[in-house]
Amino acid sequence: MRSRRLYAAAALALPLALAACGGSSPSSSPAATGAPGGSATGTGGGLNIAVIPKAVGFDYWTHVEDGAKCAAQKLGNVNIEWNGVAAETDVTGQVNLLDGYITRGVDSLIYAATDAKALVQVTSSAQQAKIPVYNIDSGTTPQSVPLFATDNVKGAGQVADLMNTLLHGKGSVALLEFQPGSMTNDQRKSGFIEGLKKYPGLKLVSDQADQSDANQALNVANNILTAHPDLSGLFASNEPGVIGASHAITSQNLKGKVVLVGWDAAPDEVKALQSGEISALIVQNPFRMGFDSVIAAVEHLRKGVQVSPEDTGVYVVTKDNMNNTDMKAILNPSCSNAPLKGDPWTKDVGMG
Repeated sequence: MRSRRLYAAAALALPLALAACGGSSPSSSPAATGAPGGSATGTGGGLNIAVIPKAVGFDYWTHVEDGAKCAAQKLGNVNIEWNGVAAETDVTGQVNLLDGYITRGVDSLIYAATDAKALVQVTSSAQQAKIPVYNIDSGTTPQSVPLFATDNVKGAGQVADLMNTLLHGKGSVALLEFQPGSMTNDQRKSGFIEGLKKYPGLKLVSDQADQSDANQALNVANNILTAHPDLSGLFASNEPGVIGASHAITSQNLKGKVVLVGWDAAPDEVKALQSGEISALIVQNPFRMGFDSVIAAVEHLRKGVQVSPEDTGVYVVTKDNMNNTDMKAILNPSCSNAPLKGDPWTKDVGMG
């Protein structure tokens, strides 16, 4: 099932549902992915690789899908099975979906964990079935396989730095989480709160979650703004939260008065950045997550290459730099305009 791109159209006309969701060279790693098996035996064998996001229906995950399928195209004789649940809160649904692929015996399993603890059993089951498994965006606790992801703690720490700069070192700020218990959510929260400790003039006055739903984010953000009329800054930590918070700020005529720093770069977020509703976006490289994880999986299956965890990068995008060549590739990636500068895996498909 392909991702459906759903965007907020106006302050009072948000989508009813928005699913959500966050480099080192290939080398030996203690995080083993399991032995090659199934139809992967030998070189050039046709491979079926299941790539499962946290949820479908979200611009971010569409970029992951594009990266995975670009890699498959470059590698040849690789089929990507892209599927996912409708909402990242459907942890049980994702477990059942992944278990189905394990039962079928796909050649490799790549997935983003909706819950860091609940999905541990999936990784264990895949390893027992001799299916190499990798995590993208969000991993598990403990993390026993290579993870291709953003350094969420680092990125959220940069949000604190931005807030300090934009607020001139003084003001009350709030955090809008998305799904407590998800590794990416918890890392972003940790990074932001730890980052704020460097700036005694910034005070965190509210920390609430929106369940990665734009409508809930609108309501929660409105409540925060009402409860704290002197609020100076708001960090919305994923796409639905950013969209909801942006509309809340606009509807309360607080554009230019409340600094909004967001995460991800869906079209509505980029438009709001251009218009000044959003001051800055922390942007990941989901295309690279999909691209690199598929190449790693295939290289492991076909050549026995051992795979290491990988930091896929994080970028601060502002109105001033959003039209730079490199940023354009990050914001609007494609197989013909891939944001893979410095990516060591590109040499495996003749791109580096």
